[in-house]
Amino acid sequence: MSLAVRQTSAAASLSASLCHSQNESVERASAIPAASSAAWRRHSGLRMVSTAGDERVAAARRPARRSRSHKPRATVSTASEQAAPAAAALRPLRVMISGAPASGKGTQCELIVQKYGLTHISAGDLLRAEVAAGTEGGRQAKAHMDAGRLVPDEVVVTIVKNRLAQPDAQSKGWLLDGYPRSLSQAHALLALDITPDVFILLDVPQDILVERVVGRRLDPATNRIYHLAFAPPETDEIAARLTQRSDDTEEKVKARLETHNANVASVLDIYASKLVQVNGHRSKDEVFGEIDSLLTRLQQGEVSFD
Repeated sequence: MSLAVRQTSAAASLSASLCHSQNESVERASAIPAASSAAWRRHSGLRMVSTAGDERVAAARRPARRSRSHKPRATVSTASEQAAPAAAALRPLRVMISGAPASGKGTQCELIVQKYGLTHISAGDLLRAEVAAGTEGGRQAKAHMDAGRLVPDEVVVTIVKNRLAQPDAQSKGWLLDGYPRSLSQAHALLALDITPDVFILLDVPQDILVERVVGRRLDPATNRIYHLAFAPPETDEIAARLTQRSDDTEEKVKARLETHNANVASVLDIYASKLVQVNGHRSKDEVFGEIDSLLTRLQQGEVSFD
């Protein structure tokens, strides 16, 4: 037999052998019980593929691809989104503050308004504004002022009530500066259901108050207030033109303090449950630090005087 014939015969035999082996593998796969088919497929590296309802065996030449685990995407909140719940929880503050002349009340009011955006309401400023605007309340107040009489409580209370009802005071909260000053004024506000969240009293010893007032001087050129001991003028030229208010003498200051103390004592009885006394005989930053801490906790609901 020639070499070409022998090679052709051998190839035919090899092909027949491969086909016979494949057929045997298929027959063995068909004969495997259902319970052990999965184990057999893992062992042989074959997997069942369903086509038109029939199953056939296909060689898996590569491992099945792992399915990716889909983890939920992390959500990153913006600063404004994170602050929104806290801002929503904050509510407008209602603050009354009282202090004797030279107690630093005006300075603390400025710092409070700057930090918390409250509507600053001073009865004296309101009266002057109403008079200047010629409103009904202003005309009533002017008539008493021109006659040298005190403006009646009902006139002042009405003006204060109307101001507190304005949208800015309702939405931003309010800071009632130095009012009420008497028991009758406090009762009038209570009758109108006007109550504060807190009543802050700046407490300064009387001898310190007298020293602060007597040493005050005004620069008429700039309307700046100096103090001979605590805030002296920068130059001799400024010092030479400073003036002193006529009621800033020791005798008159003591008389004003006595009147103030008597009026405040009666008011404090009304607001005793909401009263917080703050030591005003410190630097303005130290005083405000205590007030700031109090108002922050009050606004966030950490403390309450209800």
